[in-house]
Amino acid sequence: MRLRQLILRKFRNYENLELSFYSDLILFVSPNAHGKTNILESIFMSCTGRSHRTSKDREMIKWGEEEASIRTMVDKQLGASEIAISLHARDKKKVLINQNPVNRLGELMGHLNSVMFSPDDLKLIREGPAERRRFIDIELSQIRPRYFYYLQQYNRILSHRNNLLKSIQTKPSLAGTLPVWDNQLAEAGSYIIRQRKLFHDSLQTIAQEIHNQMTHGSEKLTLEYKSSIPFQTGSMDEIREQFLKVLEERRKEDIERGITGRGCHRDDLLFQINGADVKVFGSQGQKRTTVLSLKLSGLEYMFKETGEYPLLLLDDALSELDQDRQQMLMEYIGKVQTFITLTDVNQIPEQKRKNAQIFKIQSGTAQPMASISF
Repeated sequence: MRLRQLILRKFRNYENLELSFYSDLILFVSPNAHGKTNILESIFMSCTGRSHRTSKDREMIKWGEEEASIRTMVDKQLGASEIAISLHARDKKKVLINQNPVNRLGELMGHLNSVMFSPDDLKLIREGPAERRRFIDIELSQIRPRYFYYLQQYNRILSHRNNLLKSIQTKPSLAGTLPVWDNQLAEAGSYIIRQRKLFHDSLQTIAQEIHNQMTHGSEKLTLEYKSSIPFQTGSMDEIREQFLKVLEERRKEDIERGITGRGCHRDDLLFQINGADVKVFGSQGQKRTTVLSLKLSGLEYMFKETGEYPLLLLDDALSELDQDRQQMLMEYIGKVQTFITLTDVNQIPEQKRKNAQIFKIQSGTAQPMASISF
């Protein structure tokens, strides 16, 4: 999978930007606050239909403008694709694939895949379960559009059920309609949990091997998928049955609280190094290594599932890594098309820079450079 061309119109601080890529390594170099990350954001949005930085499309439209657009040309084993996304200040975004309108965002998934790594990814360890669920959902949605559909469906049903629970507090007769929503929630939720468990099992094996290499065998990383719905075999039938059982057992409590207390919206992914919880006991270095292991294992997982490596997007990530971790990342350059933002081109080994495309980013422009000095 290769990104061949990127065209931005009125996106963030770019009035008009057209970039063509022929290399496996593309570097965007400048001091901070010149718009390097905006380019990676546009690529990520072409993969998922969403920004990794904001949930508001309006924020990605250039100040004073009403519309913005992103166009990407992608080469894959099955042929070339063109992805076009238009953002509107007063309307929903529109997506076209090969000039054909997309009615549902899930249809975009899989046309261009990526894994992004940035200093903010330490949130995966430091913050709550929502960050870790988001990591799982982004990975799975890109390779399984069906997963994305079920996730959207689950969230809609969950919202309806929560509203009903609040209504029952003042009108108890509505409680008789709860089983309808319970069945729908369990149906969508059992698929999601099943896919997350399979993802965990595969990622665990890959991440352990990568982490072992980075720590020279001194650390063993383990991942635990923690679901609020108990199951043994992990079959969809079993998960659905258990899901319904938990909802029934907690019905009174859910009504009192006006919220659904169990389900895959409560899932978590836990990390341990040598048996100790990384979030609680891990050093800063161990937390960074854990996140890097996850991101690189995400690359390998996508390759295993699709037969193609996704793009690797590194947003000012090298400054946060020591030499060993940087070296681990460098090993992926050559087999994965990699886009890196950085403030100093010398962070990349000279041997790797020889065939790289280097762009100097400055106030909404990207100038190709053979060598860069500031």
